Amino acid sequence: MADNIQSARRFDKAARGLCSRLFERVARIDTNIKSQAQEIRVRVNKPIAVYTPNERYFITIDCKAVTEIIPGKMLTATQRDISDSFQNLCNYSVYSRQNEILKGFITMQGGHRAGLCGTAVYRNGAIHNLRDISSINIRVSREIYGCADEVMKTVGNLGCGVLLCGPPSCGKTTLLRDMARQFSTSFGKKTVVVDERGELAGMYSGLPQNDLGLSDVLDGYSKSDGVMQALRCLAPDYILCDEIGTQLECELLEQALNAGVSVVATVHSSSREELIKKPQGLRLLKSGAFKKVVFLKNRNTPGEIKEIADAEVLLGGQGGRTDNDHSRRNFGGNYDFTKMHR
Repeated sequence: MADNIQSARRFDKAARGLCSRLFERVARIDTNIKSQAQEIRVRVNKPIAVYTPNERYFITIDCKAVTEIIPGKMLTATQRDISDSFQNLCNYSVYSRQNEILKGFITMQGGHRAGLCGTAVYRNGAIHNLRDISSINIRVSREIYGCADEVMKTVGNLGCGVLLCGPPSCGKTTLLRDMARQFSTSFGKKTVVVDERGELAGMYSGLPQNDLGLSDVLDGYSKSDGVMQALRCLAPDYILCDEIGTQLECELLEQALNAGVSVVATVHSSSREELIKKPQGLRLLKSGAFKKVVFLKNRNTPGEIKEIADAEVLLGGQGGRTDNDHSRRNFGGNYDFTKMHR
């Protein structure tokens, strides 16, 4: 019960990015739904939607969450609501958030993040501005202490690189946060987090909104610049970053490996076969930067580990093994001690 209340409070903090008219109604939906919510989606002239791992809810004008749209009864976002919410997210200073806006998101207090859709304005082949905001997706940031326990039992003392794989919204970023916290505290490792999009630490006015333990955070750095900065100046044992895969990033990982630094990163891939079929996935495995590959299950069971494999095995090498025999944990706090067959 206490966990549900705490999770619902994080939802409310994320929802405060909405304009007052929408927030006052969205904040009144059922606590159980708020505690599970991953996203709040606001689209112009469409009903407000809240997404959980297993369901999509629409909000009615009397603050009920329903799974089907009821004509004439729904809380619908107007163009004014979108505009007011956008200004609120920017703390009424759009210019000061311009760098983030051009990347398509705004980092909020509490570590939450608002994705933006609108009309792109190009100048000299690059996005110069975003106008006529038409929809906003607020992603509710979750901190789950201990969600990386099972992964850390396998990789914590190996001093090796780890690649976290899974489909969108399966819990990769939340798992990465807890790994950073545990590496830098429980394992005493010098840990640097390259937080290109502000999702990991959720820096707000220079303060991390999520607990990354004793990690050093390079906020807003591109992964290429951040990895080089870490190698030059911070002498890390571990570098952690989200969603890696370009040729330049793979080359930098090789430099980190040659410098004796272990890397933990994520990539979108739901299975062994999908990872190897993707050019960037195969490139990451061949870089030698990752010894272990962790596959998460799916968005319906966020945080549940599907398997932990050796990179050598995935590449068809010899001497590795797949470590499937471990207990699994999901972010809801329920344990599944069913052992998978080797």
